[in-house]
Parts: sequence; C-alpha cells; structure tokens
Amino acid sequence: MIHETRNETTNRRSRARAVAAERDNAASVMMMRATGVLVLLAMLLAAGSVFAKGAPESFAPLVKKLKPAVVNIQVTQQPGKSGPGEAPQIPQVPPGSPFEEFFKDFFDKRRQQNPHSRPLVSVGSGFVVDAAGLIVTNNHVIDGADEIRVFFSDGESLEAKLVGTDPKTDVAVLRVTPKDGIELTAVPWGNSDTAEEGDWVIAIGNPLGLGGTVTAGIVSARGRDIRSGPYDDFIQTDASINKGNSGGPLFNVDGEVVGINTAIFSQSGGSIGIGFAVPSNLARPVAEQLVEFGRTKRGWLGVRIQSVTEEIAEGLGLDEPRGALVAGVTDESPAGDAGIKSGDVIVTFNGQDIDEMRALPRIVAGTGVGKAVPVTVWRKGKLERFTVTLGELEKAEKALASSEAAAEEKASAESDLASLGMKLSPLSDEIRERFSISTETGAVVTEVVPSSAAAEKGLRAGDVIIEVNQEAVTTPGDVARRVQEIEDRKGRSVLLLVVRGDDRLFVAVRLKQS
Repeated sequence: MIHETRNETTNRRSRARAVAAERDNAASVMMMRATGVLVLLAMLLAAGSVFAKGAPESFAPLVKKLKPAVVNIQVTQQPGKSGPGEAPQIPQVPPGSPFEEFFKDFFDKRRQQNPHSRPLVSVGSGFVVDAAGLIVTNNHVIDGADEIRVFFSDGESLEAKLVGTDPKTDVAVLRVTPKDGIELTAVPWGNSDTAEEGDWVIAIGNPLGLGGTVTAGIVSARGRDIRSGPYDDFIQTDASINKGNSGGPLFNVDGEVVGINTAIFSQSGGSIGIGFAVPSNLARPVAEQLVEFGRTKRGWLGVRIQSVTEEIAEGLGLDEPRGALVAGVTDESPAGDAGIKSGDVIVTFNGQDIDEMRALPRIVAGTGVGKAVPVTVWRKGKLERFTVTLGELEKAEKALASSEAAAEEKASAESDLASLGMKLSPLSDEIRERFSISTETGAVVTEVVPSSAAAEKGLRAGDVIIEVNQEAVTTPGDVARRVQEIEDRKGRSVLLLVVRGDDRLFVAVRLKQS
C-alpha cells in the first residue's frame, strides 16, 4: 500500500511536469508568433511607400489651415494701354489646339472692353510663400498690368508691386506690405518629384471671379509637354480648374505646394478634368531667382539639339534611343570650349541621365551659372567624358540679339535697290567724311548704275535719301521696305526727298517693271 502511494505520487509529479512543459512550449510558440507579427509589421511600415495614401475623412482641417495663404489677384490696365511697349503676349501653343482657345479667351476678355472708355480688369489667383509679403502667381495673370491688387480670404486687400517675371515658365513674383500688426499666412513649397500618379491633390483659387474655391482630385499624369514654353514639364490633374484659377496653388495632402495651376484642356472653356500645373521643383528656383536678382539666371550650354530616334540610335550604335543629339555648337560657347562637337549624343549631364531630348534644356537651365559639371557623350561608338563650365543663358540671348541686330544693320548697309538702279549704305563716320555729309539721318547713295532710272534722274553717290513717298526713312532697310511696298501695290514710281549738300530736292524715279 505504501509502495502504491509512492508510485501515484511519482506519476502525479510526472504529469505535472509534462503539463508545465507543454504550457511553456505553447508560450514559446505564441511569443515567436508575436515576434513574427512585429517583424512583419516593421517590414510593412518600412515599405509603406509602396502603398497608396488613403484619402482623409475630410479635407476641411487642411483647407482651413491653407486658405488664408491663397489670394485673389485683380489686374487693372488703363484705357488704350496694354503695358510697356506692346500688348500682353499669348504663350506659344500649337495652332488649333484647345490651349490656344484657353489663352485666347483669357486675353480677349482683357481686350474686349472699350479701350477708350474704362480700365480693363481681369482676375487670377496666387499664394503667399513668405509672411513678409512675397506672393507667387502666373506671368500671364499680371502681364501688362498698370495696377495689381491682392485680396485675402478675410476680405483685406493690398496693392502689390511686381518683383520679377519669367514668361518661359509662366511664373511671376509679387510683393505686398502687410499692415502693422498683421502677419500673413505663408505656405511651404513641396517636392513635386514625389507627387506620384494617383496621389491626392487640392486646388484653391479664384475661378470665374467667385473667390476662394476648393477642389480636390488626383495627380493624373506627370511630365506633360503642352508646348507652351521650352521647359514644359507639367503636372496633370483632374482637380477642377477654371479660368481665374491661374496662378493658384496645387497642394499635396501634407499642405505643401507641389504646383502652380496654369492651364486647362477644354474646348468649352470650362473644366473637363484636365488641368495643368507648373511643378514646384521647376517654379521654386525661378521664384527664388526673381526675388534675389529681379530676373532669372539660367545655365547655358550652347548647343542646338534634336531627339534621338530609333533609326539615329541604330546608326550611331546606341543600344536604345536616349540622350540629346547635338546638331550644332554655338561659337565660343561652354560646350564648344569643353570639346563637345556636332554629332555627339549627350547621355548624362551633371550626373543625371538624359532619357529624352527635352529633359536636357530643363536640367541645364536649373544648374548654377559658372558651375563646372561633368558631361558624358556618345561619340563614334564609345562614351567620352567632358567637364563644362556653364555660362548664363540670359547673357547669351542678349548677345545673340545684338549680333542679329548687327547682322540686320549690315544687311541694310548693303541694300541693293535693283528696281531703282542704286546701292545704299547707312550713315557712318566714314561715310560722312567721304561724302562731306552733315545731315543727321537717312540712307546714303553709294553707287548708281549707269543708264538706270536713278541715273536718268540725276541721283549720284553722296545723296542722302530722307523720305520715300513723303514718309521719313532713316536706314537703307527703311528705303528698301518702302520701295517694296510700292512695288507690291503695282506702283509705277517713287518720290524721294534727297539731301545734297545744303540743298533738299524731290526726285521722282520710275520703278523698273518686271
């Protein structure tokens, strides 16, 4: 009996140890499973960028925070006046496209009112980027303005001054002076490169002059080229954008500006869910340069480029169509000085791959003037590397304009009026001394063809033509254009007012009939 009791005790202890062991094993399994779940959760959080961000239950809290920074812009032009020099220029767009109609309607509205009766008034949108009073909008909103007034969401209004403008990206910066004790609400720039197709975006602006209006949608596409400028890289969105939204901000769900609403695709003039915004990564550097310098300072390479087609890639031995084919190199340019030649294909610039031709101008323009950058080109079946020190695009364009003007002047200097039988030159110190000319303006006769109409009427070298058909002329080009107009109207002769020494005389010269 005692023996049996000991066995029972031993068995009972064994069963208890077995139960405890089983319990410990179960606890270990549960711990391992929990640890696995935590590890998996950590992995999912680390890879969270691959999942779409969910839409918030309401955009209201975000809109309440952002709306005070969005402004309505009212532009006024005086009667019969269209800004400095000429009327505001419509951005270049493909003829017949809906974009042409959009911009045409915008500018026609500014011109429809009687220019002799009352000021022309138009509206747009903008947003505050600095609480000190800096506001960003579109160039086409304020182009040609005599007066700019900014209206805030609380009803306050301030006069704005133009800081700078860039028609190439359609960006402009204004400055207002806040009243004492009032601090403006500013919004931050965001990184437009992180705005992916399908991400939520919010547009706030002044559509159709209705005041602060909020619309929401998604990023429909990126990198759109609507041919409105050399740096087109638009964000496309289906957030409703209408006339008056131009210059307003496109926000991401973090309340950052990822674009400036600029244009819509529409055949009716209203939103059909296809709007375009200048990406913030293109607009922000431009705005900052306008604030710092009052103008842009873009990098300049000095090449003329074209796309690399499949046929060109095959002919050059490239594995695929990529890069920008150099069709020509400007004399005394950064590219020429570095050794880049016509026929090279630029495949990387400053460490960035050039997947397509139109990316190169945008990347070059965004690179600092005077910066030495590495450039890789495909030349005769192999890659070659160069270092290019960039120039300034604006200075290059100014120099080009001067050289073109000089070329035109030179061409004018060699005007050959075959229909009259004489050659003309502009007034210069050499010409004045050569023919003892004292008159200030006009075109000098330097040669008269024997037996020509001019010779028959007694015109001779040294005569200065100052009028053609009673309209003043100052250069040989002026004379040539006036004579051509008369010929186009089937005129039979021209009346010239000529200065000869101290005398003035009218000479009627018969045109050579074709």
